[in-house]
Amino acid sequence: MSNIVIVFDFDKTIIDCDSDNWLIEELGFTDLFNQLLPTMPWNSVMDKMMMEFHSHGITNEDIEKVLHRIPIHHRIIPAIKSAYALGCDLRIVSDANMFYIETILKHLGIKKYFSEINSNPGYVNQEGRVRISPYHDFNKASHGCINPCPPNMCKGLIIDRIQNTVCEVDNKRFIYLGDGAGDYCPSLRLRERDFVMPRKNFPVWDLICKDPSLVKAEIHAWCDGEELEQVLMKLINVIMMDEHVQFIASDCKLQTLSTSVIESFPKALRVQP
Repeated sequence: MSNIVIVFDFDKTIIDCDSDNWLIEELGFTDLFNQLLPTMPWNSVMDKMMMEFHSHGITNEDIEKVLHRIPIHHRIIPAIKSAYALGCDLRIVSDANMFYIETILKHLGIKKYFSEINSNPGYVNQEGRVRISPYHDFNKASHGCINPCPPNMCKGLIIDRIQNTVCEVDNKRFIYLGDGAGDYCPSLRLRERDFVMPRKNFPVWDLICKDPSLVKAEIHAWCDGEELEQVLMKLINVIMMDEHVQFIASDCKLQTLSTSVIESFPKALRVQP
């Protein structure tokens, strides 16, 4: 087990689209969705859409079949498997919902690689209908974040909790991957020894670029699944190299290491799909 915690967003990061929009478009409910969206929060709209699906005879199995077809870049799964094989602790923090995420991850055969999934509750109720509710119940109280977080979820607060939990045990280093405006807040919570991987030319990238000095972590952008895999494997290698150097320095009381010693360290290996 390494000391690396990798936190993934889900929509447009693990999968290559927005899962809500994909479902609505594939089922042919775009017009109704666009009518409802100005009238209530996003989570409430999606809960209402699930009721509409149910009333039109669309079953949960129909919804799952649509989710099984969701687009994902062919290098994402190998990247996840590689990181897991190298001992990284993989987690998801997403503003999608648990029903979507678990359905998709199970279908792809990669749910077992994640130690924790944080998302909006999504479940099948006693009537057999999918219900979606907010992660933070903003009707009772605001999460209080001043960053551009949606009212139902502050990912920064989730990252704070994960950091407080794992860093008490080990000196963990974080890699955070995301694309949306909601991924900006957790990027600000990372430390100098961490890494943030914003998706290039997406909202989180634009927010970071306004003042990169506000982000303490090293910034490494990516544009598609292939570059995500390349950058992620590179950063894992960098952290593992640091671990080896620190171990040898402390064990042997060495102040410096020769190039030949450093080049002898094992490199991270990719796991083929």
